[in-house]
Amino acid sequence: MNEDELKVLNQINEYADQVLKGMDLEKTPISVQLDKLKPAMEQIAREKNLSLEEVFILYMDLNLKAQLEQEKKLKEKLGDI
Repeated sequence: MNEDELKVLNQINEYADQVLKGMDLEKTPISVQLDKLKPAMEQIAREKNLSLEEVFILYMDLNLKAQLEQEKKLKEKLGDI
């Protein structure tokens, strides 16, 4: 993940930490969660001259990359044991 991608991911995740605070994410529909994140995604869309849909796809891709990186690090760590 490059620096720009990491910045986008962090920007949305920081916003999510604020607006989704106290919400039971397992019981809250994804559509509701995404609606709460919409202002941050719209801001990024304006800054990067992208559509909201493009930012949404970028965010989903970056989340997947971050999860895969975490999983890889965990496997490496457990492999050392």
